[in-house]
Amino acid sequence: MAAKASSAKYIFVTGGVLSGVGKGITAASIGTILKARGLSVNIQKCDPYLNYDAGTLNPAEHGECFVTRDGAEADLDLGHYERFLDIELTQPSSLMSGRILRQVMDDERAGKYLGKTLQIIPHVTNQIQKTIAATGQGFDVHIVEIGGTVGDYESLSFVEAIREMSMKVGLENCLFVHVVYIPYLGASQEFKTKPAQNAVRELRGLGIVPDILVARSEAKPPRSVLPKLSMFTGVDQEAIVLLPNAQTIYQVPLSMEEAGIANVISERLSLRTHKPEMTSWNRMVKSALTKYKKTVRIGVIAKYVDNQDTYMSVFEAVRAAAWASEVNAEIVWVKAEDLPKDKKEQAILKTLDAIIVPGGFGPRGIEGKVMAATYALDNKIPYLGLCLGLQVGVIAAARRAGLTDANSTEFNAKTSNPVISTMAEQVGLENTGGTMRLGDYKCELASGSIARKAYGQAEITERHRHRYEANNQYRDQYASWGLKISGVSPDNNLVEMIEATDHPYFVATQAHPEFRSRPNRAHPLFAGLIRASLK
Repeated sequence: MAAKASSAKYIFVTGGVLSGVGKGITAASIGTILKARGLSVNIQKCDPYLNYDAGTLNPAEHGECFVTRDGAEADLDLGHYERFLDIELTQPSSLMSGRILRQVMDDERAGKYLGKTLQIIPHVTNQIQKTIAATGQGFDVHIVEIGGTVGDYESLSFVEAIREMSMKVGLENCLFVHVVYIPYLGASQEFKTKPAQNAVRELRGLGIVPDILVARSEAKPPRSVLPKLSMFTGVDQEAIVLLPNAQTIYQVPLSMEEAGIANVISERLSLRTHKPEMTSWNRMVKSALTKYKKTVRIGVIAKYVDNQDTYMSVFEAVRAAAWASEVNAEIVWVKAEDLPKDKKEQAILKTLDAIIVPGGFGPRGIEGKVMAATYALDNKIPYLGLCLGLQVGVIAAARRAGLTDANSTEFNAKTSNPVISTMAEQVGLENTGGTMRLGDYKCELASGSIARKAYGQAEITERHRHRYEANNQYRDQYASWGLKISGVSPDNNLVEMIEATDHPYFVATQAHPEFRSRPNRAHPLFAGLIRASLK
């Protein structure tokens, strides 16, 4: 039997027609408008991939790997959840099929099924329900996004699990939101609702009748599509939201608020709420939509350039910092792999007001990243290094000071100057998956450092996702390289932050501060970069 559900009310978000339709933003927006009404809201992503987590997924295909404070490697939608709801999620909020299947198999090996024949129904579906119920425990509302598109073979177990769960908790305690797509045909100059109708029919065929329909489109469709959608899907007109593309994703909660969806949800689930408080959110959206007099060009030295989602949290952190300084941020892609040999890419560096080297793994594009860090050092260009960005910053400074073969053992295991390497106790375990630093770690900031001034406090906590560290054998040489260690672990064993001594803003961290940025509360390091770029 599946575990009994908690007292939470459940909102299940599914998607139809095509992938990437906006389920994550929809789920996050629903959470935002409900939280604004005084409700405690939790949120969870159920992904049908057979992976155990998102740690090994290719960023070029799947977008960034988001890291929670407790070290879970998760889908990028968790980043949307955290930024919209201003909360810090944990591992249970990211659930992939691989994790469910492993738990079922572990229980089977431990004899917990008492010799029964294991099946998708009820054993896998029960385990999904059990995990959802445990994650929602103690909250007023628990929002669950089902990844993929309804009708995909791999997502059927999740769809069946939430169908069964609705029967167990009672229809008065759960609600289904289906996100569909309305294409526009230029030839006939009309919006077509047939794909949306078919997507709802597919969901109903699996035993779920949606309570709310979110209709996405590229442009704004006429309201005349509402009666048609309602007629052919069985969803009340007041429970259908038309969501054309917005200038900023942070407008979506306001669009939902205007459509009255929070009232539909509150009434349907008998939720006690107060008048929404969205003053801060409105102010932030106004900032996001403002065209400021000044623009700063921020170059991101990128390994993955085919998918903007690869650096989603970095881009959002840059935008939030720009809004806080009331400037426009123009994000410029610089191809790290081409930079050492392509003069056009090199010419881009001269047009930048600041440089960011984001995180990543593997040797591809590394020399381009080192070249960008060197350029920032030579030309006093504001620089922010994120995780790998710290490592290439150390390599660049060492090479400038004469250690021309300085490198990381990740990129050259035989380098005679391994300024970046694994710790002694990790040697030989590089590929076991158990040596990465993941999640929150504390850092003590040096008095008088740029980082200390930016944060305004002596001890900070940031999230990590890396294996290689600054080699302690070279720490006493940093000063001669023009570097200062501005942050260390509480035991002083790990270099956490560095900065250049004769530079307006060359700051790098082993952490991923972008994960803790919020649209209405810029992260100190990104805010400092924008301010420095204005000078």
